[in-house]
Amino acid sequence: MAVAEVTDATFENEVLKAGKPVIVDFWAPWCVPCRRVSPILDEMSEDRDDVQFVKVNVDDNPATAMNYRITSIPTIARFEDGTVTRQAVGALPKKQLASQLGL
Repeated sequence: MAVAEVTDATFENEVLKAGKPVIVDFWAPWCVPCRRVSPILDEMSEDRDDVQFVKVNVDDNPATAMNYRITSIPTIARFEDGTVTRQAVGALPKKQLASQLGL
């Protein structure tokens, strides 16, 4: 399953009201570490159907990034029932990222 893009307008429905945990990648196109993490998240999304994976471009969607106090990217957050339950910051290896996100 591909990692879908969500926006300020679609974040509530796609993430906060999702029926299963959602991994949100807060990123920007100019961010080199973000580009390193992206294929790892793509790979993880292929392995898991019990968790949804989405991306939020912080440049295009500043309201969502500000709402969740995203000050460093990449920040990958796990949302469950509309709440951030886990978070990882930086370009981490797959095993460490999975561990921090409870995957």
